[in-house]
Amino acid sequence: MSAETQERPASNVDPAELAKFGSLAHQWWDPESDMFGPLHRMNPLRLAHIERLVGGLAGKRALDVGCGGGILAESMAHQGAKVTGIDLAEKSLKVAMLHRMESGVDVEYRLVSAEDAAAAEPGSYDVVTCMEMLEHVPDPASTVRACATLAKPGGWVVFSTINRNAKSFFFAIVGAEYVLRLLPRGTHEYAKFVTPSELAAHCRAAGLTPGDITGLAYNPLTKSFSLGGDAGVNYFLAARRP
Repeated sequence: MSAETQERPASNVDPAELAKFGSLAHQWWDPESDMFGPLHRMNPLRLAHIERLVGGLAGKRALDVGCGGGILAESMAHQGAKVTGIDLAEKSLKVAMLHRMESGVDVEYRLVSAEDAAAAEPGSYDVVTCMEMLEHVPDPASTVRACATLAKPGGWVVFSTINRNAKSFFFAIVGAEYVLRLLPRGTHEYAKFVTPSELAAHCRAAGLTPGDITGLAYNPLTKSFSLGGDAGVNYFLAARRP
């Protein structure tokens, strides 16, 4: 294992989740794949949303927590940020590094947990992103605390996750996994979804000031995503470290 991906002990991780994403790692950069195709379609939207929130990425130091195959990390680097991506799924990180060789984009990847990264680099990043990860870890509050610690004073932390209610159960699990088959069955567990109020409370407990909450909606007819005020299913929450 290279020094870039040297593994450190981690406790806030679900081995079943790592195995699930590891088994699909080869699909990360396939825009038509069931698992990661939606990420490719939503990525321009979420990138533009992050840029609007933080006032542009050029010249900023950014960390993508749970970076997977590097879809968002590479796009932030394209916008001029100095980007580091971290994940505990080794196969996904290897895919990210292989794609970096093809694209030539300058992104550093590390096999390390958010908690261990926070212990090593507190207050180091202008922007910390944590996309579609909180619903896959045993202790979301621990991840939020780590992200808060990693941000510089005045820095931004941007999360995206899935709300927990009847609407999200129908759309994110029944609709997406069983009816429309946008995602493989078993991708999500309803009990792990996080409500905006819970996430905002985690942020405040971690010393962050929660702010903008924006919903992300999917149109199955046009197969496109849009941002809006409805955070009933997928949503972004942006917070700032004072």
